[in-house]
Amino acid sequence: MRPRSLDEVVGQQHLLRVGSPLQVLTTEMSESAVSLILWGPPGTGKTTLAQVIAQSSGRKFVELSAVTAGIKDVRTVMDQALSDRDLYGVSTALFLDEIHRFTKTQHDALLPGVENGWVTLIAATTENPSFSVISPLLSRLLLQTLEPLTDDDLRTLLSRAATDTRGLDGKIVLSDDAVNALVQLASGDARRALTGLEAVAASATAAGEIEVTGERVAASVDRALLRYDRNGDEHYDVISAFIKSMRGSDPDAALHYLARMIEAGEDPRFIARRLVVHAAEDVGMADPQALQVAVAAAEAAQLIGLPEAKIPLAEATIYIATAPKSNAVISAIDAAISDVKRGGFGVVPKHLRHSHNRGAKLLGHGRGYITPHNDPRGVVRQQYLPDALREQVYYRPTSHGHEYAVRERLDKIQKVVKG
Repeated sequence: MRPRSLDEVVGQQHLLRVGSPLQVLTTEMSESAVSLILWGPPGTGKTTLAQVIAQSSGRKFVELSAVTAGIKDVRTVMDQALSDRDLYGVSTALFLDEIHRFTKTQHDALLPGVENGWVTLIAATTENPSFSVISPLLSRLLLQTLEPLTDDDLRTLLSRAATDTRGLDGKIVLSDDAVNALVQLASGDARRALTGLEAVAASATAAGEIEVTGERVAASVDRALLRYDRNGDEHYDVISAFIKSMRGSDPDAALHYLARMIEAGEDPRFIARRLVVHAAEDVGMADPQALQVAVAAAEAAQLIGLPEAKIPLAEATIYIATAPKSNAVISAIDAAISDVKRGGFGVVPKHLRHSHNRGAKLLGHGRGYITPHNDPRGVVRQQYLPDALREQVYYRPTSHGHEYAVRERLDKIQKVVKG
């Protein structure tokens, strides 16, 4: 069912408008030698677009996978492309799948062919090219970003595959429930949609059924295959959404992203670490109990493992999401570290220095120090910061949750300590 021309391509219409680089490359005998990098999730049409470009433009098409190809393979293609161009006037389109798996040296091997126009490179990647492709090569490639297919796109694909002679040729009939179920399971991935359809058709045929229902889909396809790579962009996108949902006090959204990570096989210890950090960073003194809950959830997850670990992780997620928020703690420590890094630290006041030996006492260390316990209020007027930072304030408590009480108490303390 792979499209044979741009007219058959479903989705990615923002890249296929008249006059677009992709459309120009498919023009018969186009002189354009612009090279491309197609970046997008799996099953969105990267390989399809590359093959359509090569077949429609009359170019010689060579396909390599970064998983199996090495520098020798790349150089062989470049030498042959140069020979074909000079001897026969034939242009070569090199499709390189998963270019992010290439090393820097392998990327360097592509540079001469791309820069001199020996090949039209069409690279595909599921990873952000800014981090996975060397800058000299990336600057010579036109970035084209593919989006996950919409539900309507997937419905079009499924309907075509069920009726087309290249597909199931009308041997089964999909009910609306079946189509909706397959669309939901595919999660924007055309390959998954067609794989699910094939499994469902085989199951229905074996049972002697013509019409495929939603129940048949449920029986044939166990669950949606989440698009989630623990080393890729989706990993960082989901954990970012998880943290921001808790910070935004939306427990339902936070639980959704937690479920996605659990179902995708994320390490529960990684999730637990993020909960601990978030409890300290975004809840802080507004509810000091949040850190204890997060640490307890982390210990429980380590002790019992999945699937049961989902319960304490969910409990901590809900607690943190519904807790009052304050970033005063991280703001305070960051401001203090910033001062220290730029040399703003001064000397420790003499009355605060260590005085437990004779030499230190002779130097006057510890002299004048007042013990707060001797005052009925438990605090005394006394300078603690170095002279260079005497008036500096790092911790500024908010009025959220428990921190409101901390702020009131700190105001009273500072009136005594700083006068």
